[in-house]
Amino acid sequence: MARKIDTEEGRAAVRAALGDAPARQQTAMAVRYLLQLLEEKAPGKSVEVRVPPFGAVQVIQGLSHHRGTPPNVVETDAATWLALATGASTWTDAVSEGRIAVSGTRADISGILPVRW
Repeated sequence: MARKIDTEEGRAAVRAALGDAPARQQTAMAVRYLLQLLEEKAPGKSVEVRVPPFGAVQVIQGLSHHRGTPPNVVETDAATWLALATGASTWTDAVSEGRIAVSGTRADISGILPVRW
């Protein structure tokens, strides 16, 4: 199990990552912290949210997968994930602009975004 990121450490990383020219380490921690919060907000294993190369979590109750590629996947880059998770961007805008790859009938996670950080 991955180490849980402390709230103050995570918040500091998010603030830094949202600033001008954040260090890769700050962005990585911010992405992982916001994924951690998403996982806490909507526990489950029916949708996999991926933000390569920094992290991935499985969320939302329902049918889960055990091997191979899950049927419901959300994948995006770090900048888009930070914007979505903090409320700086909407799901609809990110999808329409092609900043999110979505597959599966349950992959719309707009109802659990943004996360409270």
